[in-house]
Amino acid sequence: MKRAVIQIRKEKLQLLPQKAMFWPTRKTLIIADLHLGKAMHFRRAGIAVPSGIEQLNLQRLEDLIVSTRPIEVLLLGDLFHSDLNSTWQGFIDLRAKHASTKFTLVTGNHDVLEEQDYTKAKLDTLPFLDRGPFHFTHHPTEHSSLYNLAGHVHPGIRMVGKAKQTVHLPCFFFGKTAGILPAFGGFTGLYRMTRKESDRVFVTVQDRVLRV
Repeated sequence: MKRAVIQIRKEKLQLLPQKAMFWPTRKTLIIADLHLGKAMHFRRAGIAVPSGIEQLNLQRLEDLIVSTRPIEVLLLGDLFHSDLNSTWQGFIDLRAKHASTKFTLVTGNHDVLEEQDYTKAKLDTLPFLDRGPFHFTHHPTEHSSLYNLAGHVHPGIRMVGKAKQTVHLPCFFFGKTAGILPAFGGFTGLYRMTRKESDRVFVTVQDRVLRV
């Protein structure tokens, strides 16, 4: 797998093909928008969605934890999509396998579970987190001095081939004062971003991260 590296405010961040970020200085794995439980939520509503998506999301997360060996997993909101369902137990089981790893959730608009549910999963929950040169949030925002890293948008970018064929790909999107992570969850859409000349954009393509 080919990862990319970006330097922001003198800190190097690794951009992973699995649509996650690793901060080596702090040994922190950073992920946005898992939307666990979303497939089950739709299935309850009578919409046919493959149930295997949930297990795949959890397995991808566990594989990343095993490969990066973080001290902390920082979740930038929308960990769980809606009301409690059986998928939450899968997350609790994963959490138990990695009991020595700290898990922190910067809450998003979909994080509506009861406080006792987060406590059971041994999750620290915060509305935002300031650490080093970064201001971590779920919704993209501006900070007076820190560089904002957020999720929520599910950023994507339109790529045009030589034969004028087009494809929309998830991306990491970095402006001058803020950056947005792609949605980690496999059952999420894309929002087409409009880029400026100064923006730095990296797409995830299978097992690679490429600057475009």
